[in-house]
Amino acid sequence: MKRIDDRPAPVLLLCAQAVVWPGAALVRGEVPSAYALLVAVLVAGPVTAVLALRRSRPVTALVVVAVACALGAGPLPVGATAVLGTAGVALALWTVATERDAFTTVVCGVSLAVWQLLYGLTLHRLSDRDGLDLVLTALLYAAACGAGMLARRSRSARRASDDLLRRAESERRRLPAVERRRMERELHDVSAHHLTAVVVTAGAALGLRDRRPELADEALRFAVDTGHEVTRALGTLRAPAPSDSGLPAPEERLLGLVDGFRRIGQPVDCAIDPLPEGAVADAAYGIVREALTNVARYAPGAATTVRCRYGDDRTDVVVTSGAPLPGAPAHAADLGGGRGQGILRSRAREAGGTLTTGPTEDGGWEVRAVLPGRMAGAGDRPGARGYRAAQVTAAAGLVLQPLLPVLAIRAEETPTGSDVSAGVLFALLAAAQAVTLLWLRRAPRVAYGALGVLALLWPAAAATGGYTGPVLLPPALGALATCVALASGGPVRAGGGWSRSSPRPLGAPVGQPAQGRGGLRERPRRRRGRPLTRPVLLAGAITVHTAAVTTAVLDRGTGAPAWAVATAALAGTAPVMCAAHRVGTLRARRAQATRAERDGRLGALTGEAVRDAWAERRRIADGLETTVLARTAGMVAEAEAGRLEAAAERAREALAAMRALLDAVRDGEAGPALRPQPTLQALDLLARQCRAAGREVEIRLTGRVPGRLPAAVDLAAYHAAETVLTTGGEQPATLELDASDGTLTLTATGVPSAAHPAVRERLAARVAALDGALTTGPADTIRLLLPLAPGDGEERER
Repeated sequence: MKRIDDRPAPVLLLCAQAVVWPGAALVRGEVPSAYALLVAVLVAGPVTAVLALRRSRPVTALVVVAVACALGAGPLPVGATAVLGTAGVALALWTVATERDAFTTVVCGVSLAVWQLLYGLTLHRLSDRDGLDLVLTALLYAAACGAGMLARRSRSARRASDDLLRRAESERRRLPAVERRRMERELHDVSAHHLTAVVVTAGAALGLRDRRPELADEALRFAVDTGHEVTRALGTLRAPAPSDSGLPAPEERLLGLVDGFRRIGQPVDCAIDPLPEGAVADAAYGIVREALTNVARYAPGAATTVRCRYGDDRTDVVVTSGAPLPGAPAHAADLGGGRGQGILRSRAREAGGTLTTGPTEDGGWEVRAVLPGRMAGAGDRPGARGYRAAQVTAAAGLVLQPLLPVLAIRAEETPTGSDVSAGVLFALLAAAQAVTLLWLRRAPRVAYGALGVLALLWPAAAATGGYTGPVLLPPALGALATCVALASGGPVRAGGGWSRSSPRPLGAPVGQPAQGRGGLRERPRRRRGRPLTRPVLLAGAITVHTAAVTTAVLDRGTGAPAWAVATAALAGTAPVMCAAHRVGTLRARRAQATRAERDGRLGALTGEAVRDAWAERRRIADGLETTVLARTAGMVAEAEAGRLEAAAERAREALAAMRALLDAVRDGEAGPALRPQPTLQALDLLARQCRAAGREVEIRLTGRVPGRLPAAVDLAAYHAAETVLTTGGEQPATLELDASDGTLTLTATGVPSAAHPAVRERLAARVAALDGALTTGPADTIRLLLPLAPGDGEERER
C-alpha cells in the first residue's frame, strides 16, 4: 500500500489561514494594519516552510511551529494564527507519531497539553470556556497522535509482513542449496576424519608389526570402533537432531576431538577457552577437526598446537603443526580430495569470519581463523542517542513555552470563576481517559471498566463545576473515548464459546476429558472467567452512556418524564456505539484476513522449501547406502576377521567412494521430479526455515520416541508440526515429541494462532484419520495424541 501524498497539506493550511484572517476581516470591511500583515507573514512563512520539511526532522518541526504560533498570537488579532496554531501543530504532531517511536509521540502530545494548561493558568486563569477549549485542543492532539501511531503501526506491520515473506521466499530458494552444502561438508568431515584415522593407524601398525606386533590388534579394534562410529555419524547426517540440546558443551567437544587424535599417536597441545553454543562454536569445531585431519594425513607425528581464544571483539582459532618428521611415512597423503581448504573457508565465512592458511617459518603449516567475538552484534541501536536527544528537546522546549506568551502577549483582565471550575474537571477527566486508552491492549477488562466509570463522572463534573454550556457536550466528550476503544478493535473475543484455555478435544461433548489411544488423559483446567465478548461490550457501552446522557439532562432540569429522557438518550447513544462497534469489527476482520493470507503464503513457502531440501537430502542419503556405508561395513567385517591390510584397503575404497559421492552431490544441482513427502526426520529443516523467517523455534525429541514410526503416523506428525509452526506469530515456539503407552504426543507451546478454528479443523482432520485426539490449552498450547499401533482410521486411509 502506497503512502498518501500529503505534501500539499502545508500550502492548504496556509490558504485556509488566509481565508480566516485577513480574508474574513476584509469581507467585514476591516483592513488590517501593515504591521499586523508583516507579523503574519513572518509567522506563516517559516511555519509553512517547516511543515513542508517536517518528515526529515519531525520533532524539531513541531517545536518550531508551536513556538512561532505562540509568539505570533500576541501582536496579531484573534484568529490570525487559529488554523496554523491548531491544524498546523496537529499536522506536525501527526508526523512525529508516524516517524518516531511511541514514547517520543506521547512526550510531545503531553507537553503540548501541559503548555495549553499553563497558558490558561498564567494569563487568564481557567474559566469554563477556557477549560472546554483546552479539552477540545487536547482531544485534537490526542486524535493526531492516535492516528499517526495507528498509521505507523500499520505501515510497520505491512513492512514486517513483506520482509517476512521476502525472507521466506529467499530461504525457499536457498534452503536446498544450503542443505546440499551442509551434507557435503559433514560427509567430508565425518568420512575423511574417521577413515583417514583408520588408514593412518593401520599403516603405522603394519610398518611396525615386526617390532611391535601388539599394534596390529589395537589397529584392528580401532578400525572396528571407527567403522561403527562412521555408520552412526552418517546415520545422524541423514536425520540430524532438530535441536542441539543433547550435545556436549563446545569446549568438551573440542577437547574430545583433541584426545581422539592423541590416541592415534598425534602429539597435540591445546589451549581452549569456553565457547557459547552457536555458529561460532560449530565453525571452530569444524575448522579444528579439518586442520588436525590434514596434519595426520600429511605430517603424521608432527608436534601440533590448537589455540582457541574467545574475546570481546573476536574469536581466534589457530592450529599450527611442525614440519613433517624425517623418515615418517605419510600413509594417507594420497587420500585428499582437494576440498578441505574450500570447506574451511566456507565454515569461517558462514560464521561471519575469515580464514587464512600458509606455511610457517620452520616448515610447518598454520590454519588461522578470525571469528566474531563476545560483543558481536551488540551495541547501541542506530539513532537511539538521537531519539533521546529529541525527546529531551521536545519535552523541555514545549513545556517551557508558557514563558513566551507571558512576554509577548498583552495581559488582559478577565473575570475569575469559581475556585474549581468545570474546565479543570473536564481536563482531568480527559487526561484520565487518554491514559486509560493507552492501557487498552495490555489490560482490556480494566480499561473498559475504567472508561465506563469515567463516562459516568462527566455529568457529575458538569454539575459540580457549575457548567452552563450545552447539556449534551460533557456526555458526548465522555463517549468519545469509548467510541475510540470500540473502533480500535481491542483484544476481545468476537463471540462466545470455549476459551483458548479449554482442553476439550475437538468433537467431544462438553465435560468429556481429552483421551487418546493408550489411556492418555488430560485433566480439564478450570476456566478463569467468562470471556469478554464484543456483544457484551457493546451492550455495556450503550447502557453506561445512556445513563450518562440521562443523568446530565435530568440534572439540568427538564419538563419531560424520566422514561422519555432515557428513551431519547438510548435512541441517540445506540446508533453511535453500534457504528463504532461496526468499525472495530470490520478492522478486526480485515486484520484477521490479512494475517490469514500472510500465514497461507508463509506456510506454502515453508512447505516448498522443506520439500525441496528433503528431496536433496534423500538423494544424497540414497547415495550413501550404496557407496560409503557399504564399504565402511566391509572395512568392519575385514577388521573383525583380523585382516588388517584388507581393512585398510576397504577404508581407502570408502574414502574414494566418498570423493565420488561428493562430486555427484556437487554436479547434481537439480532435484528429482517427484519429491518424497517429508517425515519427522525433516524437523530440523522445518526449524531452520522458521528461524530464517524470523521465528525462533526449539524442537525437542525425548528418548522414548521410536527411531522408526508407522508411515501414516510419521507423515501426520510432520504435517501437524508444519501446520502449527507456520500459522504465524513472532514469539518463540517450542515443539516437543514424546511416546508413551503406544501413543505419540506432540505438544506445541508459544503458538496462540494454532487455536484459530481454521487451523484446528486442519489438525483435527489429520488426527481423526488415525483415531487420535487434539486438545488446546492453556492459551498458547496445543497437543496432539497419535496412536502408534495401526487402527481403523489408518486402515481406512490405506
